[in-house]
Amino acid sequence: MWHERCWLGRFSPVKWLLMCHNRARAVKPPLRAIVDEIRKRLNVVVRGKEEVIDLLVVGVLGAGHVLIEDVPGVGKTTLAKALARVFDIRFARVQFTPDLLPADIVGTEVLKPADGSFAFHAGPVFTNVLLADEINRASPRTQSALLEAMNERQVTVEGVSRPLPAPFFVLATQNPVDFQGTYPLPEAQLDRFLLRVKMGYPERDDELKILADRKLTDPFEALEPLARASHILELQEAARQVELKESVARYLLELVRATREHKDLELGASTRGALALYRAAQALALLADRDFVTPDDVQQMAVPVLAHRVLLAQDARYGGSTADGIVAAIVDRVAVPT
Repeated sequence: MWHERCWLGRFSPVKWLLMCHNRARAVKPPLRAIVDEIRKRLNVVVRGKEEVIDLLVVGVLGAGHVLIEDVPGVGKTTLAKALARVFDIRFARVQFTPDLLPADIVGTEVLKPADGSFAFHAGPVFTNVLLADEINRASPRTQSALLEAMNERQVTVEGVSRPLPAPFFVLATQNPVDFQGTYPLPEAQLDRFLLRVKMGYPERDDELKILADRKLTDPFEALEPLARASHILELQEAARQVELKESVARYLLELVRATREHKDLELGASTRGALALYRAAQALALLADRDFVTPDDVQQMAVPVLAHRVLLAQDARYGGSTADGIVAAIVDRVAVPT
């Protein structure tokens, strides 16, 4: 019925039809309202992180996985849990530890004593949102258990491939300054994250609001589910329909190729990185309610999408250079199409 499609009653049938007829909107009004409400609710739980929240939403719209990285206590896990909670979909959290095994994530075949047969017991990866908390604390063997799930949306156990629910995305957190009992993520796994997001400390006024918000209760406890799986799939499909003109596509590839030719980078961005930048730029344009990608969208997504995919040369590491800084410098240097 109409009132079910017109979320929160913000648009009348006549107004909605007129808007669709007269204006080429990237997102239908009910979906637009859902996106705006998601951002609003997350901003209440994690104060002063509007840009970070927008990047997480871009990850969802781009049907990609997100790595949230920063020092302890700045809200990485809280933000990941809040993002999962605003979606009325299945959610699972796995605390990664050195003794975690691959079967603890993907599941295993269990013997049934009654008849001697085996039954598959699904692991927590069979969900819509998987929070991999402190992912770099698990062994490389356990980390690799997520590779197939993240890239192909399926899990293979004992020669049998089983598809994961749709939508499916991984939100992973890691602490880049604590190296005790950690295993750095290999380049092959980092390449499967659409975005890497850094939280950073809140501003003084925002931190004061955080203290006031938590005087009696935690805003996270009052967070209610909002978007269903069908909404997410619709938004992801809308993102894929966002137009990327050839001139902007060539500009995007020039940025990617520049990372492969830079003297301070031992490893540049892969073709998967180029596709990731494409999807992220589409999602950012959709977030801005546009049906086309601009060079500015590509520029804004370059560091979050590409910086974790490149590998610094030894001299650059010792010289104090950072991947973020090099990618940002590439963005400044490559000519923008007119």
